[in-house]
Amino acid sequence: MIKKKMRIISTLFLAGSLLLAACSQLDVIGKDSVTTFDKLLAATTLYLSEDASTGEWAINAPDGDARFVWGGESGAFLEFNARPFYVAGLDPEKLPETFQESAGKLKTGTRIGAQTTRGQGTATALSSFEQLVSVSRERFSYHAELDHYGIDLGNGNMFEWAKDLSTNDKDIVFVLNPQPFLDAGVDPDSVEGWVFAKVKIMDAQGKTIEVDKFLKPFDLE
Repeated sequence: MIKKKMRIISTLFLAGSLLLAACSQLDVIGKDSVTTFDKLLAATTLYLSEDASTGEWAINAPDGDARFVWGGESGAFLEFNARPFYVAGLDPEKLPETFQESAGKLKTGTRIGAQTTRGQGTATALSSFEQLVSVSRERFSYHAELDHYGIDLGNGNMFEWAKDLSTNDKDIVFVLNPQPFLDAGVDPDSVEGWVFAKVKIMDAQGKTIEVDKFLKPFDLE
């Protein structure tokens, strides 16, 4: 009886190990998110910045009007120039609490991956990004239409980067859900520096749908 139980336990353990190995092998998006982001970091040296006091890293838009920030105690977020939205009719009082304004910039994001690294000086741009993937893998996806990987920053906002920087003419894209801005009085066709367009995405049921987005794309090469 004991030997039989041991065989059952061994079989269950082996099956569990095989399942974990299979899941690991199948998680191509998780692995490729990291490897492609590493290549992006190498290509964005001129646009990469670090705040050593907070442990935050940022990829800055070439026009200086937006940046994707991750690491440190803040998690991950988009920060962008508020002025084009004001000019297009924005009433900031009507924006939801998911947006914060400071020094003429709007910020929105998520606390995923938030960690205390202040003053430690040990986290790199890549290791901080790997932390995001490890704690919240479900937020990372592959956008087949644009051949992009991306991170969901909550409420329909994203940061995306090209799988292959050498062939894609949209190496990085800052993505905003336009609805909060429309509800706050913004004329979507008047926001300078942002493209108001329909984007094809996959819904929760795996069906392709079109949604409106504000896009700020850049070709880095």
